[in-house]
Amino acid sequence: MTRSTKSIAAPANPAGMSLADHVYAELKKALNTGRYEPGEPVREEAVAGWLQVSRTPVREALRRLASDNLLVTTHRGLAVPQLRDDQILELYAMRGVLEGAAAALAAKHASANEIDFLNRMLQEQEAAKDDAGKLVLINKELHNCIYRAARNRYLLRTLTSLQNELEQLRGTTFSWPGRPRDALKEHRAIVRGIQRQDADAAEKASRLHVSEALNFRLRIMRASP
Repeated sequence: MTRSTKSIAAPANPAGMSLADHVYAELKKALNTGRYEPGEPVREEAVAGWLQVSRTPVREALRRLASDNLLVTTHRGLAVPQLRDDQILELYAMRGVLEGAAAALAAKHASANEIDFLNRMLQEQEAAKDDAGKLVLINKELHNCIYRAARNRYLLRTLTSLQNELEQLRGTTFSWPGRPRDALKEHRAIVRGIQRQDADAAEKASRLHVSEALNFRLRIMRASP
């Protein structure tokens, strides 16, 4: 059993969920919460022992995670991706383009309910203050709403894949002093553009938000050993 899972109790399988879906969901959660280190192998036998299932659903779940780019093939088998600096810069470059496009489309297509939801997320973000854990979840909900409001299935699919890869980065920019306050201002500008149906303003605000997020990500990388 791997170092990452040996101390984690096996979670219950929700009723109606297949074993493969259960394993996929639990492994994805483990990857997103940093229970595996970058470059660490994810071994079929260890996962089966942790989740107390046979190796067949684990094998299927691992294949799905690999197709989602959440695991990569190495000489030691499937492992957690270990992104290089240039890959991180490329990810944020694509994020700026795609999220800018999503915000612009959302300004044209967002429903009243979606705009209400975005404003509720802004209120929750303000109430969360400097609680990085809460801010990560709120941030994801807010951006996912914008992705859906764009009304473009292909853009949504691409952004979801990109988000999966970004979630492999260690740490959160919300942990950096001052970032929660600045991110809230940036989110407000994006939502204001969407609410006013100003596609240009929404796209510009979204691109600026991603650029600032990259600046803080680079600070985290420079501060890390």
